[in-house]
Order: sequence, then structure tokens, then C-alpha cells
Amino acid sequence: MERKVVVVCSIVIFLGLLAAATSFAAEATRIKRSQVQVNPPYQCVYPRSPAVHLGLTAALALVISQIMINVASGCICCRRTPQIPNSKWRVALVSFVLSWFTFVIAFLMLLTGAALNDQRNEDSVYFGFGDYYCFVVRPGVFAGAAILTLSSVAFGIVYYITLTEGKNDSNSGGDSSYPNQGGIVMGQPQIPRQSQDPVFVHEDTYVRRQFT
Repeated sequence: MERKVVVVCSIVIFLGLLAAATSFAAEATRIKRSQVQVNPPYQCVYPRSPAVHLGLTAALALVISQIMINVASGCICCRRTPQIPNSKWRVALVSFVLSWFTFVIAFLMLLTGAALNDQRNEDSVYFGFGDYYCFVVRPGVFAGAAILTLSSVAFGIVYYITLTEGKNDSNSGGDSSYPNQGGIVMGQPQIPRQSQDPVFVHEDTYVRRQFT
């Protein structure tokens, strides 16, 4: 494996683990329902929570890792004709799609969770009959984002490694299409020399006809 591939994968794995760790930390420090106080007239008071900064840190690390993978490998959708074998091309394409799919969901979950943990002294919403509600993040939002973050990073690494190996195989295959011909001796074909002596044919061999 090339040194560039090792360096890129190491950085992306570190960013993925950082994003997952901060997401789990945000899940542990998110604002609970019991921590929200209700002051008259129907005002929700939220405590400060580090889940806001943890969620934003996780989202930032996830974005950087995704950018690194796509910059290092290149956009697979921008290639008109694949230069790698069909089997590796399919694996790279599926990994690319799954990486972006999980990335988008994880990123939106992290931003939503961070925004809901940043509410302070906001009025509650009325739904009639004197009912009011205070919004908090549901349990498992940050944890789900952490799992999706790890999935996105894993699919991105598979995509990057598969695409890189496919390029290397294609390049090596193109060089080996012409075998080494150093041991072949080139020479002129040996054609037997034709005789230049005249050939005599007896006159009775031919049938002569006289046309009048």
C-alpha cells in the first residue's frame, strides 16, 4: 500500500473516531427532560449544555474527513469511462453512494441535536386546552449520528482504497500488455534462391492450330 494511502486513511480514521467520540459525549451531556424548568407564563428555561459544542465539533470533523476522502480519490461521478476493473468499479461506486448517504444523515442529525440543545428562555408552543411543550433532543439522536459517522468513514475508506488499487492494477496491466521481447532474435527470412537458367520445353508439348 502506498504511503499516501496510509497517511490519508490514518487521518480520516482519526477524524472519524473524533467525530464519533464527541457525538457519544454529546449524547451523554444532552439536555434531559427533567433539566428543563417551566416558569410562568409558560416559559421554558433550558440549562447550558456542552452538547452544543460537542455536536458542532463532531459535524466539523465529519465534514473534513469526507472532504479529504473525495479530494484524495477524486469524484467517481466525474469520470466518463472507468479505468479500473468492473468488479472493483462496482464496489467503489456502492461504497461512494453509501458513504455520502450516511454522511448527509449523520450531519443533519448532529446539527439538529446541537440546535435543540442551544435553546435558552424560549417560549413553549401551545396546542390548545392549556397544554404547552418544551422541546428537547430525543434519546439516541447523537448516538445514532455517531454510528452513522463511523459507517460513513468506513465506506469512504473502502471507496478510496478500492479506487486506488483499481488504478494501480489498470496501470500495471497496461504496461504488461507487451511482453519482454529481449530474447527474440530478428532476422531476414531464408527464401531459397531461384534458378536463373532457361527452361527448354519440347515443341510437341503444345498443340498448334492454324487459323485461316
